[in-house]
Amino acid sequence: MDIIVTIKEVTDPNIPPSYVKLDAQAKRIESPFGVAPVLNGYDENALEEALRLRERHGGRVTVLSLGDDSSRKSLKRALAMGADAAILLSDPVWMYADSATVGRALAAAIRKIGKFDLVMCGRQASDTDAGQVLYWIAETLKLPAVSPIAKIAESEPTNLTVHRLIDGGHQRLRVQLPALLGVSSEINEPRHPTMRGTMNAGRALIPGWKLRDLGIAQAVPKVELRRLTVQTRTTKAQLIDGSSDADRGIALADKLHDMGLV
Repeated sequence: MDIIVTIKEVTDPNIPPSYVKLDAQAKRIESPFGVAPVLNGYDENALEEALRLRERHGGRVTVLSLGDDSSRKSLKRALAMGADAAILLSDPVWMYADSATVGRALAAAIRKIGKFDLVMCGRQASDTDAGQVLYWIAETLKLPAVSPIAKIAESEPTNLTVHRLIDGGHQRLRVQLPALLGVSSEINEPRHPTMRGTMNAGRALIPGWKLRDLGIAQAVPKVELRRLTVQTRTTKAQLIDGSSDADRGIALADKLHDMGLV
């Protein structure tokens, strides 16, 4: 089973909100000094599931990313996890492009790669949470798309049976291949790269494709981030005094009642 996995490098979503900054000149979110970007979490789940399918059915896993040269770090991590090949789409015309443009560029690269049975993407990226690019890929390639996927229950060379998340449960669907799946984090726990894999990935040459390499010519709408609002929360604690556990329990209940919580 030949699988193509799209990945994106994002600002680490686990940094404190107060550390998130907007580059006023470039109009983009910038990673704080000393905090490197990371592989998008949902994309890592997609890669892990692709590797498991390859282990079951054989074939090849190719990872594909669109970004600047720093994205090679995430591609090398994907190779260290076990991917067979990696390709970077890096051209100034794609920087700050909208979701449709990114999706069409990735679709053109998938066509250039050639034969594939399955395209796997994360359900969304943690920096924007838009969840649009995967559908633009599917629309451009005329593939059926199912997202968000929490489980691949059965896998055959020509079809997959998947669980798609819905409110309060899941749908069980059979998907004919070739197809595109948007993967959610419930599906697996991604493996850690091995030492051997990391060493091999460090020596790997990752080809870089530009717009002209894909045989497409298009105007590129650009997205400009004008304002960034980061939600922050403050917490505080109050110690409840009392001579015994019973007294402290009564005092706590009275406090909660005064606050309208009980």
